[in-house]
Amino acid sequence: MRIIVPIKQVPETSNVKMDPETGTIVRSGSEAVVNPLDLYAIEAALRLRDNTGGTVHVISMGPLRAEIALREAIAMGCDSGFLVSDRKFGGSDTWATSYILSQAIKAAGEYDLIICGERATDGDTAQVGPGIAAWLDVSLATYVSSIAPQDIAPSIDAPPTDKAPGKTLSVERLMEDGYQQLTLTLPALLTVVKEIAEPRLPTLEGKKRAITTEIHLLNSENMELEPSFLGLRGSPTKVVKIRTPQVTRGGKIIEVDGDPSAAVTELIDFLKVRELV
Repeated sequence: MRIIVPIKQVPETSNVKMDPETGTIVRSGSEAVVNPLDLYAIEAALRLRDNTGGTVHVISMGPLRAEIALREAIAMGCDSGFLVSDRKFGGSDTWATSYILSQAIKAAGEYDLIICGERATDGDTAQVGPGIAAWLDVSLATYVSSIAPQDIAPSIDAPPTDKAPGKTLSVERLMEDGYQQLTLTLPALLTVVKEIAEPRLPTLEGKKRAITTEIHLLNSENMELEPSFLGLRGSPTKVVKIRTPQVTRGGKIIEVDGDPSAAVTELIDFLKVRELV
């Protein structure tokens, strides 16, 4: 089984800044880390590989420095990495990003399964994973909390494909009121939640291998892309305005000694003045 794991390099949560002109995140000058929720996707892929065989390949879209995130994933045990980087991709929203990543996955070779983190901690939309599935026209399951590798078996009803002839995969989804069991025909895409597995730490041997492993570069020159779908101009989502919420720390404290009616009356007057009641 050939598994692809899209990951993202994100600013540390405390260092997120927005460009007021473009409405996009300012990534230069801030410390970046692997999106924490993507680590669970990496771990899920590695465990599935260990149980069923195959390979795990990570792919990331971003500036050249995103290579650091790919090497960290390789140090955890992934087999190879693909960096999707081009100035033409700058400012892409989730729609454009999912399109570019879907084409990059195609360019990276055959695949049986794609595993994504639940969402990215910077954009917090949870749209890119399902978007990739839509562009590739593959089966999709979100909020997956467990995968049953022993259930990878021939499917009687599903027609064979070039990528995974007649194979199915059983998963369990975390729902608000419990769990849902699903059987997917491969190829498929999963987005996973924290319950899927505890991410492992990179090993010394893994770190050594990560240093020497070649990172494959994918850009607009070696990928088949529709130019009108790329970057800020190709993004249908537009940020009209951004602002920083003002937090009011001041206030008035009314001490009640005995009868609270005076305090209640003052509270009601306060709400009426602001047309809240």
